[in-house]
Amino acid sequence: MKAITIEEFGHPDVLKLSDVPDPLVRPADLLVRVYAAGVNRADLTHRTGGYGRPDFGDSPIIGLEIAGEVIEKGNTVVGFEVGDRVMGVVGGGAYAELARIDYRMAMPIPAQLDYVHAAAIPEVFVTAHEALMHLARLKPGDSVLIHAAAGGVGSAAVQLAYATGATVYATTDGSKLSRVEHLGADVAIDYKNSDFAEVIASKTDGRGVDVIIDFVGEPYFARNLASLANGGRLIQVGILGGGGKVALELEHVLYRHLQIIGTVMKSRTQPEKHDMIKRFREHWLERFEGGGSLEPVVDSTFPLSRAADAHRRMESSENVGKIILTMQPADLL
Repeated sequence: MKAITIEEFGHPDVLKLSDVPDPLVRPADLLVRVYAAGVNRADLTHRTGGYGRPDFGDSPIIGLEIAGEVIEKGNTVVGFEVGDRVMGVVGGGAYAELARIDYRMAMPIPAQLDYVHAAAIPEVFVTAHEALMHLARLKPGDSVLIHAAAGGVGSAAVQLAYATGATVYATTDGSKLSRVEHLGADVAIDYKNSDFAEVIASKTDGRGVDVIIDFVGEPYFARNLASLANGGRLIQVGILGGGGKVALELEHVLYRHLQIIGTVMKSRTQPEKHDMIKRFREHWLERFEGGGSLEPVVDSTFPLSRAADAHRRMESSENVGKIILTMQPADLL
């Protein structure tokens, strides 16, 4: 089969289209003919050597989310059949014609969605649900600040928060404000020209917000804590702007009853990942059907043979929503 391989870590041009063996199907696996795969920030980290080894998880091939058709299944699989259209999260192996996926990490594709839009759902919406609903316990009437709201997870989080009935504040680049408002943000903040902490203080009369979903890290940490209401929850989903050490006054955490929670899907155990998929599927999957309130946001598509260009697009931070690789026959040349 055709797949993207990495012989050495580095810039996007290290991504090469190669012939590799088909994946072996284990008892709990679905073998999927992949028609679309989502590009994620974790893929950039993989490509540049940020995980310290060429494979992270289940496959030496890069990529974490797929959409396609089941062509074979293992003997312990339940709930899926050959011919089913599925989407889901894999432990590597998405940038390929064929991928294996643990059936407990797979979900049926809603009938009206094509493969490209289905591939824009699994990683970002599951991550957003886990952060907002499971960890932050967002409920109707709460207020939430979502950083990097035009990105994959951010745009999903804005939709889920809006659908929950929360007041949504969101930071993004000034050129993307209207897109983020269209997704459901009540107040979109241009992070380059406004101090989000000042905006939150003004808009909430100094109260702050109940929940903050952050992907940036150290540069935002102090202002995030200052922007939380008493009893507020900061969910740290990424550290795109930098990690390392942060200053923290424990008195603020103690007397204001604050919670700081970190979450990364890749480092969770397989049973924990199964539970994450199950929670999202039960809570939201039907909302993508027909007149449902959720829609996967696709920024752009690239053929698999142009995976390097897809990575450059993500590195530019110009995208709104997901970047998708496609695997039709002409895309593999």
